[in-house]
Amino acid sequence: MANPTAAMLVIGDEILSGRTRDANMHYLAGELTKHGIDLKEVRVVSDDAPAIVAAVKALSAAVTHVFTSGGIGPTHDDITADCIAEAFGVPIDVREDARALLAEHYANTGRELNAARLRMARIPDGATLIDNPVSIAPGFLLGNVHVMAGVPSVFQAMVASVLPTLTGGAPLLSQTLRVQRGEGDIAGPLAALAEEFDDLSFGSYPYQQNGAYGANIVIRAQDGARIDLAMTRLKALFSE
Repeated sequence: MANPTAAMLVIGDEILSGRTRDANMHYLAGELTKHGIDLKEVRVVSDDAPAIVAAVKALSAAVTHVFTSGGIGPTHDDITADCIAEAFGVPIDVREDARALLAEHYANTGRELNAARLRMARIPDGATLIDNPVSIAPGFLLGNVHVMAGVPSVFQAMVASVLPTLTGGAPLLSQTLRVQRGEGDIAGPLAALAEEFDDLSFGSYPYQQNGAYGANIVIRAQDGARIDLAMTRLKALFSE
C-alpha cells in the first residue's frame, strides 16, 4: 500500500522577498519522512488572499495532508485563517475555546488580551484546534489542511502535536555514496543501474569543495535490503 502524501504551503511576503529564510520546510520534510508520509510538493505564496485560497484548494484536492506555515498572528497581514475559511466555504469568528486559551495565557503573563491578540482566536467553523505549547495561540485543522504558525519553534511544536494523530506508512530510507568523479563520467553507468533497480530512487548531487569535486549519489526506498544490494553494485561501479 502506498504511503499517505502531503504538501506544504508556505505563506508570507517575507519569504518571497528574501528577508526571512524558511526553515520550516526542511524540518517538516524530515519529520514526514520518518513518519512514512511522502512530501510531494511545497509552494510559497505571498500575503495575497486569492493566491492563498487557490493554493489551498489545489493542494488539498491533490494530497492526503496539507500543512501551512505562516499568517496566523495578530497583525493585519495575518490572513491565513480567513483564507482557509474561504477555501472551504465556511464562516470564521472568535471561538470560545481558543479565546479562553488566550485569556488565561495573557492573564498569567500580565498582558492584555486586546483586539489584535483576539484575532488569533478566530477559527473557521468546524475546525479542530492544534495545540501550541510555546505561545498558546492555537493552529487548527480544517478538512485535510493543518494550519500552523510560521515561527520555527512554534511550527515545530505544532508538528510534534499533529504527527502522532496521523497514520503513516513505511519510512523512507536512504544511503549515500560520495564519488570523486564528475557527473558526466558517472551518468551512463548510474542510469543503467537505476533502470535495473527501477523500484528505487537514485539521485546525483554534485559538490565542489577545497578544489575537489564529485557527486553524492543517494539511493532511497522503503526496502532496506534492496538499498543494500543496489549500494553494493554502486560501490563496485565507482570503486576508486
